[in-house]
Amino acid sequence: MKNQNGEDKGYVLDSSAFLTLFEDEKGAETVQELLELAKKDELAIFVCFATFTEVFYITFREQGREEAQKRVKLMAKLAITRVESSEEIGLIAGRLKATHKLSFADAWIAATAILYASTLVHKDPEFEQLEDEVKVLKLPYK
Repeated sequence: MKNQNGEDKGYVLDSSAFLTLFEDEKGAETVQELLELAKKDELAIFVCFATFTEVFYITFREQGREEAQKRVKLMAKLAITRVESSEEIGLIAGRLKATHKLSFADAWIAATAILYASTLVHKDPEFEQLEDEVKVLKLPYK
């Protein structure tokens, strides 16, 4: 999706963006605004399958299974496009993992942003090493 100037209007929300929203941390209003714009079809939001897994297991550990399931169900109802594994995204993720110090999940999430030429929304310092390859919107770090 492009705006009138031909610029990309796509965003990829990292797990940290969703957790910022759910925990109402600094930057939650930015994530909420993006989701509202997506609901109005003013931009596209892509979410890697790995993000759902990360949000689930982090929430499960910290707040239990019930809250984890609730959050993942809520995510699935949002105006987002869930991106599943594919050969193309897997090769991008593999290259990123081989050439940077990234977690497996973060490699897939960054690969999603690259594949969809979208801005990665996060508050994860691990993504700073990719700023020459991926457009980023950093939320305030804790």
